[in-house]
Amino acid sequence: MTEIYVLDGRRINSLEDFYAVVGETMGCGGYFGRNLAAFADCLRGGFGTPEDGDFRVVWRHHQHSRDALGHAEAARNLERWLLTCHPSHRESMRTRIDLARAGHGETAFAWLIDIFDEEIPGRLSLE
Repeated sequence: MTEIYVLDGRRINSLEDFYAVVGETMGCGGYFGRNLAAFADCLRGGFGTPEDGDFRVVWRHHQHSRDALGHAEAARNLERWLLTCHPSHRESMRTRIDLARAGHGETAFAWLIDIFDEEIPGRLSLE
């Protein structure tokens, strides 16, 4: 039987909130590293999600999350990552930050949707 995980988007106002909600809702040991790579690992199964991948995710009130995880949240996280990224990536990171600050380019919400699409294609419903 397919497991269905329901994320409450009203609780998601930052990437940190997203990680907490996913950890509580989908298992992943309640904690799974609090970063995008660890989130992708969580979706692959075995960290609380079924090993066989027989699950779906429903993201209710996703519009609230989409708004909260917009360009400003992307810029905030990119600025943090700039502090620890490899020197060869700093210029491209600064460009991404500038775009996000200007309300262009990628959003944090888009990062998450890309990971869902890559790891569990067709198994995310936005409501």
